Amino acid sequence: MIETERLILRPWRDDDRAPFIAMSADPAVMDTLGGVLSPEQALAYIDSAGKRLAIFGFTRWALERREDGAFIGAVGLAPIHPSLALPAGFEMGWRLVRDAWGQGYASEAAAAAIEHGFQHGLTEVFAFTSRPNLRSQAVMGRVGLVRTPTLDFDHRGLAEDHPLRPHLVWMKRR
Repeated sequence: MIETERLILRPWRDDDRAPFIAMSADPAVMDTLGGVLSPEQALAYIDSAGKRLAIFGFTRWALERREDGAFIGAVGLAPIHPSLALPAGFEMGWRLVRDAWGQGYASEAAAAAIEHGFQHGLTEVFAFTSRPNLRSQAVMGRVGLVRTPTLDFDHRGLAEDHPLRPHLVWMKRR
């Protein structure tokens, strides 16, 4: 578990499942993340997060707002998928419910999760997003990730003419 001034990044609980399924079905939230998830896909995401926590000591955490205990998203580190044209390592990622957007929660949580990863032995962290996702690019800059154009890639899981296929890469070293 990681705590910041306004947030708690914590292991997933059973009561996170319904709000995560709802968030993952929101087209606005999932617009630049490859599209909405089915309930089964959302639950598999949660299950994978639990397994990564047990293996690495960090994961994509459930994100809770301290002031009211509300589930507001998922933030943290995950292994870079081997199908991507990137070095082996860990990627920083986040997704938040719409009513949590624009309040600095993603930046606050991402900075804490990156530092936690460094405390657990990581020496570098990557983040990547599609070219149109300017909000995530802004978060990456705010948390000290550095744009690394030599690592940009086309996401193989998307059609060649898909507007989200070109991905921009950012990196932070300890």
